[in-house]
Amino acid sequence: MPELHRYRLFISHAWHRHEAYDRVINFLDDAPYFIYSNYSVPNDKAFDRMSTAQLEEEIKQQIRPVESVIILGGLYVSYSKWIQFEIDFAKSLQKPIIGIQPWGAQRMPLAVQYAANTIVGWNSSSIVKAIREYSI
Repeated sequence: MPELHRYRLFISHAWHRHEAYDRVINFLDDAPYFIYSNYSVPNDKAFDRMSTAQLEEEIKQQIRPVESVIILGGLYVSYSKWIQFEIDFAKSLQKPIIGIQPWGAQRMPLAVQYAANTIVGWNSSSIVKAIREYSI
């Protein structure tokens, strides 16, 4: 069997809303014939002590090497300046953005709708398919 491509991903999330992030990680970990490296900023208290400029640079360092950016489309996106910063920086680097429709939700935040190259459902196969299709 040929070696699998290891996808470099940045998975945007709000630190205070990590349940959805954890679930996406589980989807990716359990996907057959799929491997990835997670470049996301971890949920780490050290970031609380960073200045805005330092945190922006940390996020940029996390996004630069990735092949695609995944945005979880919860309503908190509309209120998070950090997730908007991640979207804007990814777009400036022409990184593909994959939006994930919130579980059980009918609406997707406009910021994600406008930025995403594609929006997928809340399941492993559609997420992995989009990563394979859109990653650069």
